This record gives sequence, C-alpha cells and structure tokens, in this order.
Amino acid sequence: MVALAALAALAASAAAVSCSSSDDPSKSPLSDAGVDGADTTDASDAAADSSGRDAGTFDGRPRPVVCESSPCAIALVTTLGRSVEDKAEGFCVLLDDGTVACWGANGAGQLGRGEGAGEALVDSSTAAKVVGLSNITSLDHTCAVDTTGSVWCWGTGPFSWSEDGGGVTTTNTTPVKLDLPPVTKVARSFATACAVVGGDVQCWGSNAFGQLGQLSETSSGEPKRAALPNGVAASALEVGNATFVLREDGSVVSWGGNPGIGRVSPSFPDPLPQLVSLARVTQIDSAYDNTCAVANGVGYCWGARVTPYKGTEIDRALPEAIATPEPLVQIATTRSESYVLQGEVRDLKPYRWCSVSDSGSVYCWGFNESGQAGTGTEEYVTRAAKIDGLPEEALVAQVKTTVNTTCALLTTGRVYCWGSNYNGQLGNGLNRGKSLAPTEVVLP
Repeated sequence: MVALAALAALAASAAAVSCSSSDDPSKSPLSDAGVDGADTTDASDAAADSSGRDAGTFDGRPRPVVCESSPCAIALVTTLGRSVEDKAEGFCVLLDDGTVACWGANGAGQLGRGEGAGEALVDSSTAAKVVGLSNITSLDHTCAVDTTGSVWCWGTGPFSWSEDGGGVTTTNTTPVKLDLPPVTKVARSFATACAVVGGDVQCWGSNAFGQLGQLSETSSGEPKRAALPNGVAASALEVGNATFVLREDGSVVSWGGNPGIGRVSPSFPDPLPQLVSLARVTQIDSAYDNTCAVANGVGYCWGARVTPYKGTEIDRALPEAIATPEPLVQIATTRSESYVLQGEVRDLKPYRWCSVSDSGSVYCWGFNESGQAGTGTEEYVTRAAKIDGLPEEALVAQVKTTVNTTCALLTTGRVYCWGSNYNGQLGNGLNRGKSLAPTEVVLP
C-alpha cells in the first residue's frame, strides 16, 4: 500500500446506470460539503511502443495506447469555458490520424465546430472533429501543437495581442495559428498561456496572479520569457492560478497565485520562479486553484483551502501525500464551485480527484453528486475507490475530470465516461441525464 497513511477497505459498488430528464448541476446544491491535478499530453508518449513492462517494476510511466483499429484516441484532455465561473464540461481527444475531436459544452466555442448553422456555440453530445486541424502531436485543453511546432488554439482564451503588445482574449470557433516560434509544448488556462520554446518557457496573457513570471503586474499579449532557475530544460507545463514547469530531471518550478504555488513564499502572489519541494515528478495537473502531481508513484495535492467531509476548513498551501492502494502514474483534479452566504464562502461542489495506478486501474474520490466518482452511487467518496464497469480486458492509460464528469482513455484507444451528461459530456449522443456506470464515447 502506497504512502504515509493506511487506507481502510475500499468500497467498490456494482456500477449502475441512472437516467434523468433533468440533470442540471447548477440546480442541485450539495447538502454536505466535503473534501475532496500538465494537462498536456504528447502523442509520442501516449502512443509509445507496446513492449509492455516487466512484472514487479515501476517506472512512473502510464501504459501506452496501442491502436488496433480506427478511430483510435491517443490522448485525452478537458476543455475550458470563458472564465472560471463558466461551465467547461467537455473533453477533446487527439486521434491517431493527427486530428482532434471534441464533445460537451460549447458556450465558449471550445468544440471548434466553426460558424455553420446551429454549430458555433451549441453543446453537443456527439464527438466531432475540430475544423481544419491536422498533423497534431500534442494537446492541452483547446490548444494544439503540430508537426512543425506551430500552435493552434480555439474557443475563448489569450489567442491574440494588440498593436501595443497588450493581451487580447478572443473567441474563435475554428482554430487560429498563434504568432509564435516553433514550440514543443503548450499549456493554457482561462486567460494565460505558456509554451516551451527551445527548452525555455515563454508566457503571455493575464498576469493578475503573477502567472507570467514577471515582476510587473501588467498583462502581456507578447510572449515573455520566464526567468527559470538555470541548468535543466523544461519538459512539460501546467497553467492555472499558478504556473508550473516540469523539468527533465523530475523537478518542478512554480510561480504565480499564492496559495497555489506549492511552496513557502512571503509574496502574495509570487511572480518569481522557484523550486517546489518535490523530486522525481512524472506528471502534474492543475485546475485553476487546485494542483496535483505524481512523484515516485505517490500522489500529492495542494492549492486552495478545502472543507473535509463534515469538517472544518483546512489550508493546503504545501503538497500533501494522497493515500492510494497502489503506485500512481497519473492524477487528475478539478476546481471547486462555491458561493458566499452571509459573508462566508460555502462549498457548493467541492473538489474531486481521479488517478491511474501502475496496474492500469482507475481510482476516484471526492464530489459525487452525479456519479462522477464512479462508485455506482451518488454519495460523497471519502477514500480512493476503484472504478468498476470498464471492459474487463481493458487497462487505462489516462483519466481526466471536470466538476461533474470523468472520462478515461483505455490502452485500446477507446474512451469511456461517467457522471453528468447535462452538456453532452458523456459523448454518447444523448443530452441530459447521467450515467453512474462508464459508457463508451462514440468517436468520429
């Protein structure tokens, strides 16, 4: 059993499907608030060689996707809305032919359907390809890198800049090419984005929380080089309320929103890139003010305060280990939804987490109002619970989470989702309703 705390026996319920004519998450406040992480996925990593791993070894890598037929997904990401308050209940996949397909909420144009009649900003439960994309090698939310190193983005975000160098947030229902030098990775949040350029990191957009790595509070449309500690090149990025760079030696550098940067700092925010006290990090995930990482097979999470199940608020400024039954290769997290009542912030929809273990299993815990934790119930899940209902022969390569829905990419290239379908985020051709059991996405 992994790390720092013992788990009680896991409750894994038989999966069941529940359908409802009304499943609007905004109309179902949580009665008992509770506690509950680079969304960048490279095709060369996800579709790596299928030689497998030796029994009893752990190298921290997720299992590769092996495509036996088309369509075949090789990477999975979540989409973003217009702002943190906007619904972003949707997903995209990178397909083995170098195209991208998306489904779910579309209020910010994040499905990339173009301006066709009835298409531009309409939610869709049917996965369809983003207009005009090809030869894509990596994907983060609604930005993609192609084989030439060009960056293409769609939806709403920091995708343009004014003549005076200021950042401009635009909405694009089809991908636009950003004016950048060739990059190897890109990552974005609602109003800030960063890219790896020749081992350096350049960021642009909002600097409200110091996310650009600049002392100035001024936002910038023109990419600015972050002053990273010398010596090790960047290999992956994650941008949220804070910015994180995973380096080739497994170290992590952070700057921006504090709390949220995962290290001790007297500055609020802290725009100066410094090391987080984690080593041998293999993956990181951030959802606005909540971040998680996998280090040497152990999950760590930090960020905004959380309210434990029927408990009192807890600070989580520094990484805290997550108890899981087996070593992890990937972890995913969500932001929370809250409201203010008589001057106090109350959790409406607390955080949730899911992870992929070294054995290829999925574990989830946290908020579960629509069955998104995958236990076959709608009860809050206090401990990591193994997900049932996926094909017996299948192993999981990747898992992604929104507030109300979870999707898993199998090593076969198939995608299964569970939880709310109010915005079509299950990708099964049916809007509304929910599914307490994993249901397969129909890929184009």
